[in-house]
Amino acid sequence: MDTILDFAKGTLFRFTFVLMVLGLTRILWLELYNVFEAYRRAGDRRLPWNYVLRRTLGWIFPVNRAFRNRPLYSLLSISFHVGLLIVPIFLLAHIQLWKVGVGVSWLALSKTVADVLTIATVLTGVGLFIGRLSSHASRFISRKQDFFWPPLLILPFLTGFLCANVALSPAGYQWLMLVHVLSAELIFVLLPFTKIAHCILIPFSTFVSNLAWKFPAETNESVSRTLRKEGAKI
Repeated sequence: MDTILDFAKGTLFRFTFVLMVLGLTRILWLELYNVFEAYRRAGDRRLPWNYVLRRTLGWIFPVNRAFRNRPLYSLLSISFHVGLLIVPIFLLAHIQLWKVGVGVSWLALSKTVADVLTIATVLTGVGLFIGRLSSHASRFISRKQDFFWPPLLILPFLTGFLCANVALSPAGYQWLMLVHVLSAELIFVLLPFTKIAHCILIPFSTFVSNLAWKFPAETNESVSRTLRKEGAKI
């Protein structure tokens, strides 16, 4: 078990982390390239930049819009996402691993704050999962992977909390830690290939949406040729 755990925390972790970074970088590059091409080909390049910025920030931080429509669900969702981002990055145990591995460290959460955020992430994740299952509208628009993600995202938080706060036998600790590490690495692998990659794309969504209405200058002629209506008004 020690050998398997060392492999999971060492070689496998580095491989899956690099795969995630490269995959998300590829998505970001393709999105930036498409934005540049759309802007280059646009017939009218004038955009309401203040409006685009407000809309983009509204999608990244959907506080007003979300609480106006579904306040309870929105509170759960925002709390869940805050925990997902903050705990893995600022947990002391994770920072110590980075310091040992590459010599880089940063400020960490206190254990109390980290524990509270971890518990909140688990509970809000369960609440979101139950809410999706119990809502006919949510089930109707959900894909199979939408039901898979909440339990998977909760798993490393739950197992990590148990490993850090519950008295376990050596074998029990090793098994829980292995599940903790492998579940996090599975998330790394899946991130660039699933809808969760929208965390990279959201800042560009409003810009692309507004730019999509700025058709290239030759659009009328192309449509006319396609419809064999050269010379006709479109």
